[in-house]
Amino acid sequence: MTRPTSRRTVLAAALAVAASTGASAAAPAAAAVRDPAGAPAGPLVDNAFWTSYADWRAGERHGTRAVSGARPSLVIDVPAGRVDYRDPHTGRTSAWEYASWTSPEHRATVPATEVIASWNAATPAGTWLQVELRGRYSDGADTPWYVLGRWTSGDGEGDIRRTSVDGQSDGRGSVWTDTFAVDDAASGLRLVSYRLRLTLYRGPGTRLTPAVHRIGAMASDIPDRFTVPASTPGLVRELTVPRYSQNIHTGQYPEYDNGGEAWCSPTSSQMIIEYWGRRPTAADLAWVDPAFADPQVCHAARFTYDHQYEGCGNWPFNAAYAATYPDMSSAVTRLGSLTEAETLVRAGIPLITSQSFLRDELTGAGYGTAGHLMTVIGFTADGDVIANDPASPDDAAVRRVYRRAEWETIWLRTKRYNAAGNVASGTGGVAYVYWPAEPSAVQRRALRAVGLI
Repeated sequence: MTRPTSRRTVLAAALAVAASTGASAAAPAAAAVRDPAGAPAGPLVDNAFWTSYADWRAGERHGTRAVSGARPSLVIDVPAGRVDYRDPHTGRTSAWEYASWTSPEHRATVPATEVIASWNAATPAGTWLQVELRGRYSDGADTPWYVLGRWTSGDGEGDIRRTSVDGQSDGRGSVWTDTFAVDDAASGLRLVSYRLRLTLYRGPGTRLTPAVHRIGAMASDIPDRFTVPASTPGLVRELTVPRYSQNIHTGQYPEYDNGGEAWCSPTSSQMIIEYWGRRPTAADLAWVDPAFADPQVCHAARFTYDHQYEGCGNWPFNAAYAATYPDMSSAVTRLGSLTEAETLVRAGIPLITSQSFLRDELTGAGYGTAGHLMTVIGFTADGDVIANDPASPDDAAVRRVYRRAEWETIWLRTKRYNAAGNVASGTGGVAYVYWPAEPSAVQRRALRAVGLI
């Protein structure tokens, strides 16, 4: 997929070293950035999530039912119908029973230029789900229903292939892999509200069902900017997070985005998953060549792979992968500053951020990239970022310290100059956040502060 003027072109693009070297929905929280004088510039991000039993009952259900308990979920009850689906990546057509749930309309506190959905679900073999969005523009017109992902945790014989869907547009807004974006933000057109639709699928005649624990979206209107002011340091802390290099996997399993040199996103995801004490079992890893170090990174790459995007950098797919581990939650969002990142790290929650930069824009990196994921694990006494950077020659070299002002710019900007001197895009503060389904009181306050619960 290529769209030179779209921010989606850097959403976890492969590391370009060689080239340059409900309840929650009812009260959403919004992130703010600061102007050069330090005053809040206003909310730029709106998060809304459906996750409680009351949330699932509030939606419009066709064949689904809400399940109460310690972790409420949405499941198939009595299928609403049957449909044939031709998998574009296998060529196989199969029949599936389905049931659906549509969220109440959510009016965003931030009329948005972009919306990214994320979800947490269990999909037993032979089941899958589809996530769609339908929005209303600021002029009152509605979008069509857009597919934001067809997802399953597995890739066995009876499973579909995880996929985004290209070619979706109404001439005013479009879907770029995992992101809905207004085509011409300068026109003033915005998405002011939206609904999400979940469709759950299973093999006909079975009693299997996906179980969805959480779904939501991040809506944002990040102004075009080449630079951002650095925030004031406010934390000295470092979390002990496992260190994994993507580069030791170069050439391994090239069917998943040409091997490890492009695995920054799943490598970062695996580091954070293991920080929380979860990891694949020996049986899960039996398929990996025993000669390969850190086989769990290979596993993460395989099970985050988007067969349409032909890469492992689909943001919601990474978040959904993290939530397949026992009692884990996850979301894709945008943060407004490193101060918000400090809020999470202070509570013991590391995060994964997306950034793009030239070699000389991030001191000590030693490379440039059109799009790269790293983990933020702490802050030094000077306020600099302690990162686990998977673009390192080996695991021992993964821990890095990067200058705060440089990091904040390459992460939060939406415009930049590439190596050819042309204007390219930046991600505007995108982050993945993973946390336990039952967070501590301190963690809950931090997650609430950045709008994730």
